[in-house]
Amino acid sequence: MEHSYVAVIVTTANREEAEKIAHRLLDEKLIACANIIGPVSSLFWWAGKFEKAEEYILLMKSRIDLFEKLSETIRVLHSYEVPEIIALPIIEGSSEYIEWIDKCLKIY
Repeated sequence: MEHSYVAVIVTTANREEAEKIAHRLLDEKLIACANIIGPVSSLFWWAGKFEKAEEYILLMKSRIDLFEKLSETIRVLHSYEVPEIIALPIIEGSSEYIEWIDKCLKIY
């Protein structure tokens, strides 16, 4: 694969927030697609306390060179003080799918 591709994971407080973030990132061609999964139960530590919340997961496909701009955009739109924004490498993919990702994304 010529570029480095990533699957970006973001949790959100609700479906509307997930859709708002996904729409903006798609409009700006920072992601090729987004899957919204949920609701899911999340268990975590926050401010020294054990917390439980119902959240939605955004799973998005992009390139690593777009991650910084993608992250900045998410932080502006996100309701959390510290949103989860992580990128996992896509180490393999069908050539047709990777070509499709490239056609959808902004080229710098």
